Amino acid sequence: MKTRVLPLVVLLCLAAPGALLRAKDDVKLTKLTDRVRVEIGGALFTEYIYGDGASRSYCYPILAADGMPLTRDFPMKQDTKEDTDHPWHRSLWFAHSMMNGVDFWNEGSGDAGKSPVFKGHTVLDGSVETTNGSTGVIRTRDRFLAPDGKLICTDERTVSFHADSGGRYIDFNITLHALPDTPLLMGDNKDGTMAVRLAQWMTMPHKVKNVETGGTGHIVTASGDKDAAAWGKRADWCEYHAEHDGKTYGVAIFDNPQNLRHPTWWMARDYGLYGANPFGQHDYENLKDQPHAGDYTIPAGGSLTLRYRFYFHLGDEKAAQVSARYADYAAGK
Repeated sequence: MKTRVLPLVVLLCLAAPGALLRAKDDVKLTKLTDRVRVEIGGALFTEYIYGDGASRSYCYPILAADGMPLTRDFPMKQDTKEDTDHPWHRSLWFAHSMMNGVDFWNEGSGDAGKSPVFKGHTVLDGSVETTNGSTGVIRTRDRFLAPDGKLICTDERTVSFHADSGGRYIDFNITLHALPDTPLLMGDNKDGTMAVRLAQWMTMPHKVKNVETGGTGHIVTASGDKDAAAWGKRADWCEYHAEHDGKTYGVAIFDNPQNLRHPTWWMARDYGLYGANPFGQHDYENLKDQPHAGDYTIPAGGSLTLRYRFYFHLGDEKAAQVSARYADYAAGK
């Protein structure tokens, strides 16, 4: 009896490490009323929220592998000690400020140069599809609506989640579709487009109402621009990192080489906002006499696909080997 049982035990022991590793990295997506809960190895990573009354879908919270929150809580939570500026900066999202003259980035009184009447919003078009596994995948279709309900364009998006020994990842792929009979003008403006707003402690030192505030954060790009010098520069990737309770945490955004106008411009702010924006050329390059230099028109019936990866890691950009991780992403890994 023992000679039969022992080989089985040995086999189970040999197989266990691989099985445990797979379980640690497995992604489980759970559809709830207004969101999809994303767990990795049984622990919360983020939620993709689409039905809470906000003007767009977004991911919140974003948790590091050890549970540390990496993005801002405001305005999802009101009782925070964070800065309360820009309440439309909800954690991690896609939006642009000039789409056929409608602003899908700002909300309410945001951007004093425009009337609130021009602020649009997005809604789901159909059901949310999910797939579990080593990579969890959310697929949605969305409608971009003007304040009067007029349809501006539609999209198809695939948001994927996975993890490895280096950290956690979100791949955000979106295809914008112009209407069959109307071109879609993506206007030249700095407010956009694939963005994240980090936790207060991750920000660079900065002033709010002339009061020094912020964290210990630093910005660096693939081109070597750092901190304030990173704003408006072009690069393959942009990374933000900061120390907290004895650990350094970082968040990098990768611009896919297939994207329009790669390498993209980066709207990197000291207060913790940064994003990839392929449409803001005149703002970023100070081309005041060329306000439409970054305009891009998707022809009627046409489409534009944009692809980005978020890399949530420990350490600064060197310790986390951000350049090597970007090379993997660029190679399709």
